[in-house]
Amino acid sequence: MLTATFCHAQGLGTTSEQRLWEEGILSWEAALSTPARLPLSETKKNLLLPTLEASVAALERQDSRWFQKNLPPVALWRGAEVFGKSVAYVDIETDGGYDANAITVIGLFDGFETRLYVKGQNLEDFVGDIKDYKLLVSFFGTSFDLPFLRRRFPELALDQLHIDLCPALRRLGQTGGLKAIEHRLGIQRTDDVEGMSGMDAVYLWSRWERRRDKEALARLLAYNRADIENLKLLLEWAYPRLIEHAGFPRLAS
Repeated sequence: MLTATFCHAQGLGTTSEQRLWEEGILSWEAALSTPARLPLSETKKNLLLPTLEASVAALERQDSRWFQKNLPPVALWRGAEVFGKSVAYVDIETDGGYDANAITVIGLFDGFETRLYVKGQNLEDFVGDIKDYKLLVSFFGTSFDLPFLRRRFPELALDQLHIDLCPALRRLGQTGGLKAIEHRLGIQRTDDVEGMSGMDAVYLWSRWERRRDKEALARLLAYNRADIENLKLLLEWAYPRLIEHAGFPRLAS
């Protein structure tokens, strides 16, 4: 879907993009190889073609940061397939505060392995590990997780391509919090964390910090693990539906 995206060129939007698709221009290659076919004014062509050349070059060097910078926010999800082999599903827990030291747990899931970073143990290891990934996926991370992480680790730009599933799912009619959406879609959690909320995570951390309650810490980590691992399931559910929602024509099989 990324290579069928045209709405990131200056002066173009989804209406112009739809017109290109309707004319059978379904890729950057098609647009660049047959510019005379483009159903656009000469002014828009002159804006589009250099953008597509830059897009092709950025994709060849696997530069997800270029796409984060240049794609409109509503189109960031389109990079999921291209950069999906280098993905980090990310979620944080906090102690209920808002300062730089409020983060208690960071979860990172790459689709195969889960890594959990705990305050006072290995939280700083996240800095080196997250740099390896080209795609970040979160739920409400634009407003919550990433700002917290930047405050805690100011050396981290976190400027990779970022898919925030909260607004993406909202466009598909899936409103509300993460757990409510999971429930509606039939995504299950294990009994030990079913029904837990962010406030429970704050309470469990307090029990660990004050009493060194190992059971509380274990349950907190299980809760965070469920958060990040279920993000993968949500993205897999959302991606084909977002393509359809964008109006991209169905291709003959």
